[in-house]
Amino acid sequence: MSNLDAVLGSIDKNLDDSIERLFDLLRIESISTDPAYASECQKAAEFIVADLKTIGFEASVRETAGHPMVVAHHDGPKDAPHVLFYGHYDVQPCDPLELWDEPPFEPRVKEMPDGSEQMIGRGTSDDKGQLMTFVEACRAWKSETDSLPVKVTLFFEGEEESGSPSLIPFLEANKDELTSDIALVCDTTMWDRETPAISTALRGMASDEVTIHAASRDLHSGFFGSAAANPIKILSKILAGLHDDDGRVTLDGFYDGVPETPDEIKEMWDGLGFSESAFLGDIGLSIPAGEKGRSVLEQVWARPTAEFNGIIGGYTGEGFKTVIPAIASAKISFRLVGTQDPDKVRDAFRDYVQSCLPADCSASFEEHSGSPAVHIPYDMPEIQKATAALKDEWGKDTALIAMGGSIPVVGRFAEYLDMPSMLVGFAQEDDRIHSPNEKYELTSFHKGTRSWARIMAALAE
Repeated sequence: MSNLDAVLGSIDKNLDDSIERLFDLLRIESISTDPAYASECQKAAEFIVADLKTIGFEASVRETAGHPMVVAHHDGPKDAPHVLFYGHYDVQPCDPLELWDEPPFEPRVKEMPDGSEQMIGRGTSDDKGQLMTFVEACRAWKSETDSLPVKVTLFFEGEEESGSPSLIPFLEANKDELTSDIALVCDTTMWDRETPAISTALRGMASDEVTIHAASRDLHSGFFGSAAANPIKILSKILAGLHDDDGRVTLDGFYDGVPETPDEIKEMWDGLGFSESAFLGDIGLSIPAGEKGRSVLEQVWARPTAEFNGIIGGYTGEGFKTVIPAIASAKISFRLVGTQDPDKVRDAFRDYVQSCLPADCSASFEEHSGSPAVHIPYDMPEIQKATAALKDEWGKDTALIAMGGSIPVVGRFAEYLDMPSMLVGFAQEDDRIHSPNEKYELTSFHKGTRSWARIMAALAE
């Protein structure tokens, strides 16, 4: 029996113990956004460190200005690759609690009508369950071979769900310790329940909040209607002008750095069996609303966007109040691709707003998050090895996909550690992350652990 076969057998044999270790971590209420749970975040970090030490990692809790980081190291064979595995132990708040079928921090395995099993509880999918797939793969390698096939650094943060305020200072202060050959990030999804996936592109983000200021106070619409500037009308016109009739964003220079998707990649995506009608039908829609001439997958994976996330202005309470408000505001987010610069996009938006204002009105802005897009070369050797390893485990070709959302830490690794990342995850689109009754498929946890065991072996070859 090969070492890998023995490791996979160990994972199978000890699955129940692996689940119980995960459940012990899930029971810790590590909600990073609420200061009332700071001690629980500390407890989660300490739990992970104690567990890692039992399998031979040199592990420690690292204090920050916010919640602590966990850093751990384990040597590998001489000249073996050095990987950094990233995850986060913090979770989202559980509100509204009344929508949970069971208490969110009392994890359990639930059998579904089709015979499949799900682990239910806050953090099962995002990200404790995903994090522990790699830890359990390391445990199996240690139990069977007393070693790991690659050199491993583990880096788990406790503020991912609250904006990661301590991340950049920590990366800057610990660059030499954390820099590895490649980062492995397991905070993503499979293509479907049977098809593994590697995410090779993440859209970036630029977001801004604009407030239009008109009169010095709210006005009676009978006394001042049509004579006084209405900031809701001004704002509405500004927002409407951000797209042309073909769905393209109209900001000057917005498409600078936006590449065309290669034909071979579009053909690969066409072969995934994605149903646009089912995708939109699931949310009660039927007509794609993005750029004309682009498939839905290309729209959400490879094209930039401008979206309106909230509009506030005037009286919005019960009943009716005939008022012309003094101010109106909107929150706008831009998803970025290629080499689009978040700062340039934000500046172009502000210049556009200023150009639309009447002379006696003004605008103020509040900057929010910003990060560039990330693209991982399809021919990177690590991706080729992981693709083959995943196929060996799942029996299906690995889908090379993109993500419409953002995982800022991937860009931070590239910017501050000059380190590429590979994104392999085992979550499902319906895992209800950030929502009541969050779940993680038992198959995802089990075969995800086996997948990491295979990937480590493949990277060592």
